Amino acid sequence: MDMGRESRWEKDAMTVEIVFALVTAVVLAAAVFAAALALTLVFDLAGSASKGVLMAGALVGAAVGMRRLVRVLYRFDAERRKGH
Repeated sequence: MDMGRESRWEKDAMTVEIVFALVTAVVLAAAVFAAALALTLVFDLAGSASKGVLMAGALVGAAVGMRRLVRVLYRFDAERRKGH
């Protein structure tokens, strides 16, 4: 693969991969937060306990989502550099 300008196909592939990474990261983060929300509803938590579980769910969800985003984009870049 030449290291000059990228072809239209390569730009489209990058765009698709970025959108895929963003969508899957958001879905994963939402699923983690939904699990925390379900815990507060199942165990009928109230007040600061509920707020703490939801905050932890939001933080863990954000961390998991960011990890997914970085991992997908890193893997795509590694494959692109190999020439696949």
